[in-house]
Amino acid sequence: MYSLPNRKVKLETCGSAEETAEVKAFDLDILERSTEPLAMEGEMRHAGSNKARHLNRSGVHVTLHHPRSPCSPAAPSPDLDLPAILNHDAARVLSLDARLDKSARSSLARPSAVAAPLSPGSAVGVGNYVARIGLGTPSRSFSVLVDTGSSLSWIQCSPCRVSCHPQVGRPFDPAASSTYHPLPCSAAACDSLQEATLNPSACSHSGVCIYEASYGDSSFSVGYLSEDTLTFSSASLPGFVYGCGQDNEGLFGRSDGLIGLARNRLSLLSQFAPSVGNSFAYCLPTDSSAGYLSLGSYDSDRFAFTPLQSSTLDDTLYFVRLAGVSVAGQALSVSEASYSAAPTIIDSGTVITRLPREVYSSLSAAVTAALKGRGAVPAPAFSILDTCFRGSLRRLAVPAVEMVFQDGAALRLAAANVMIDVDDATTCLAFAPAGRVAIIGNKQQETYSVVYDKGAYAVAFLRKDHSKVKSTAAALKESYVEIESSDSDGEEYVIIGNCYSL
Repeated sequence: MYSLPNRKVKLETCGSAEETAEVKAFDLDILERSTEPLAMEGEMRHAGSNKARHLNRSGVHVTLHHPRSPCSPAAPSPDLDLPAILNHDAARVLSLDARLDKSARSSLARPSAVAAPLSPGSAVGVGNYVARIGLGTPSRSFSVLVDTGSSLSWIQCSPCRVSCHPQVGRPFDPAASSTYHPLPCSAAACDSLQEATLNPSACSHSGVCIYEASYGDSSFSVGYLSEDTLTFSSASLPGFVYGCGQDNEGLFGRSDGLIGLARNRLSLLSQFAPSVGNSFAYCLPTDSSAGYLSLGSYDSDRFAFTPLQSSTLDDTLYFVRLAGVSVAGQALSVSEASYSAAPTIIDSGTVITRLPREVYSSLSAAVTAALKGRGAVPAPAFSILDTCFRGSLRRLAVPAVEMVFQDGAALRLAAANVMIDVDDATTCLAFAPAGRVAIIGNKQQETYSVVYDKGAYAVAFLRKDHSKVKSTAAALKESYVEIESSDSDGEEYVIIGNCYSL
């Protein structure tokens, strides 16, 4: 990524912290019933505000928020504690396991009706980060979840003929946009829904295409497939295809919807690719900082690449090959074949990384030996986390952990990427054993710049060691920060919270 020409980057600040398979048939007629649309709340706002900034020469950039950050415009319920988060994370992993099980997938096809899970779920909204986009003409700003595991983007739309989950403002009003169009069942995008959502499309009595985005964990959105003008930072995309949700149930926080960044023709990335390029990058922030999501160009010299892997299981997910893991500079004592015991994906919405079982067991043993060697006292397991110690993260001498991928790209994990405080007196290893699929979760990606380049068929990680960059906690209190942090090589960094970009 390129630093800004004026050598300043504006920072966003905020105030103090304030599988079930059971389904029901969705009544197609209910979407046809006439109801008065909701009035627009507040004045129209443009997404190209001071929260949306360029971080490279031709790409576009928006601020990215941690789902539990007090700065997030779509924070989840305040009673969503860590045990609940971990349970929801386990549900997301189970849904990904089922998604890669072809026999289970085929049993979900429902050609006679659009169906949706009976009970509202929660996993899709717990681990996803939040950004702001603009939609419609004139453009109105919305807070949306960002998910690399989803293809179809959707947003809650008035009149919410069935149900809309709570959000900060009013749902999008299609009648208020001069560029809104519902798509007919004959549209090519309607034919693409099966591939994008793994659910068949349906056709309303008036000939409008109906989508269903269900996430295998009881969360879902059902509504009209539509197109309108999308505003992302300073860039506009006329004819953006998305779902105008009329029945949206699950714990999506107080977000307005979701944008999908998976490898599919209906994803946000694919639709923007002709104008900005076929790549995106993000830096996932902690709950006390801000990150970014950018579409378009980046400085490839600053990144180490690993090739994407082809898979017949699901060609929309980002598969990579994990080649090795080391603890305190020592490679784990497992065979090379152990790393390929399960296919591996990198995912922005899964919180805790899942490793093949033999690899996980070896990692747990190595971390335990290192910590006990420095006086750490083991503690009981916590939810899905079984390697725990007494004390807080800042009081433990956590060993360095490095995850190495094919061709040498690596994530060199800081202590906060290795362990997680589960309460005031206990810290646990932020990894778990995998089921059908190994997953590189967002806890391990936090504060690292990650590039997904579909054109180069690769994923990349920032080469630099972020531990060389001094803390910016005090700098976050200012509106602007001079780019003055540098490492021993004299490289300068653009700093956004705890996220770094060259």
